[in-house]
Amino acid sequence: MGAIALALGVLLWLGGAAPALATGVYEMPAVSPTEWVVDEGDVLSRLNESNINGKLSSLSKKTGNDVRLVTIHRLDYGETVQSFTDQLFEQWFPEPTDQANEVLLVLDTVTNNAAIRVGEAAKELLSDDIATSVVDETLAVPLRQGDRYNQAFLDVTTRLSEVLAGNPDPGPPVVVEVDQSEGTFATPEETAESNATVWVIGLLFAATVIPMATYYWYQMR
Repeated sequence: MGAIALALGVLLWLGGAAPALATGVYEMPAVSPTEWVVDEGDVLSRLNESNINGKLSSLSKKTGNDVRLVTIHRLDYGETVQSFTDQLFEQWFPEPTDQANEVLLVLDTVTNNAAIRVGEAAKELLSDDIATSVVDETLAVPLRQGDRYNQAFLDVTTRLSEVLAGNPDPGPPVVVEVDQSEGTFATPEETAESNATVWVIGLLFAATVIPMATYYWYQMR
């Protein structure tokens, strides 16, 4: 009995130590007509998910263009995020008429790689160049700045909503490059000014303290 219990314990330990299972496209739940975010990777806050759902729902009602944002945690072996996205697009929207106004963006949270698929009608507004920029810049920049998933998906939602509503493309986020060559070193002028300030303070201190010290010295004699 002891050996059996030990064997069962080892099996249970191994099961608990197993890595998180990959996400296969056929394991993805069916999407409802009013569902815009599927956060299988569990990286979005409830507040942000609610905000995104509200924006995308409004976009759908006003324009008929639908955006689905999906996060997953780990792909099946041999799968790429683009192949997963294409398969999921076909699974959720099997008919060409269903696909026409759909946009699907998928992010793998293990690698932070993402892909996008755009329906033919939606492409009239969301060109291939803009779609690529959304993935490579709008989504990627906040992720490179420290896995800021909420900010990344909010930025994606804002940009896609503008473009798919027929408004001018706001473009990707502006990345400010810091010129490290300038550094924080003081210029000669700043150094001279600083030294002059030190001298003035020193003279004021001496002018105040020395007479007082002399006065007290005479008083104590």
